[in-house]
Amino acid sequence: MAVKILVRATNWLGDAVMSIPALRAIRGRWPKAELTILARQPAGEIFAGQGLCDRDILFEHTGRHRGVLGAERLAGELRREKFDCALLLQNAFQAAWIARRAGIAERIGYDRDARGWLLTKPIPLPRPGEIPAHECYYYLELVRRAGWLDRLPEVDEILLHVEPAAVESARERLRAAGARAGALAVALAPGAAYGSAKCWMPERFAQLADRLIAEFGADVIIFGAAGEQDIATRIAGAMKHRPVALAGQTRAGELPALFAACDLFIGNDSGAVHVAGAVGLPVVAIFGPTDPQGTSPVTERRSLVRREVACSPCFLRHCPVDHRCMTRVEVTEVFLAAQKWLSEGARAG
Repeated sequence: MAVKILVRATNWLGDAVMSIPALRAIRGRWPKAELTILARQPAGEIFAGQGLCDRDILFEHTGRHRGVLGAERLAGELRREKFDCALLLQNAFQAAWIARRAGIAERIGYDRDARGWLLTKPIPLPRPGEIPAHECYYYLELVRRAGWLDRLPEVDEILLHVEPAAVESARERLRAAGARAGALAVALAPGAAYGSAKCWMPERFAQLADRLIAEFGADVIIFGAAGEQDIATRIAGAMKHRPVALAGQTRAGELPALFAACDLFIGNDSGAVHVAGAVGLPVVAIFGPTDPQGTSPVTERRSLVRREVACSPCFLRHCPVDHRCMTRVEVTEVFLAAQKWLSEGARAG
């Protein structure tokens, strides 16, 4: 009988992408195991079709698994699965509690958030400077310290596979929404689930979008989660030209194909920028309160736009002062970064 391994995935979309090298390492170490990923949406959608697991289980944290009783219900469901081992990529106390309540004999995770006593193999946190700064190595180091990797690999890129048929369907969807066949398509993602501190100003996104349309004849497609429709509406309302509006109309699992159907991505440090980079799309990422050494998209086809200020990186969700890390980023800086990729793409075409 195959070993049954449960991997508790991370919650945020960007973290899910950055954990893919670790998930591939687990699959490589246990090719014959029955590997199951437990994930919340929307992050869990990003793993579909990537060959990372044999099956997935949805953690319905806003539905049947909500709250203490919901967590107990999930633990009961997992208990019936009779997993041999749980590896917790998520850091929270709750992840260890559910694994313990599920009766999983071996429970591996970082010893943090006061949960060490719930783990059978609590892994010490890496000390500052002990591993490379990028977050993907944080997950890989857990796998290594679990004894499932001999050494940390060098991660030059993180890739998501997208079927050609899915990309063609995405192109048809973009055309149905107003994009033109043959025009350069620029994906704009002005939101960030983590908080407003990560977000460049809507009026500057609007100015940038107008300039891209005027100088490249591009279609600018505004993406965003359901909660980001207001910012998308503000951008569209401030524009002289008409964008293609898709904010609030896409699921996370649809983003890889939709981004692969575009020519360039521009956005904040968010989950979307990691998805775009992972499908091979050139990305222009605007960084403010976070550290690009830790969370930049892992791809050579990227341009990072950031102004050095004394208070950054602060990692705050909302700026308590004047948001200078973002207000000092000018439209021309971002446009020039975009121009580089669009011009190279035009020459290649």
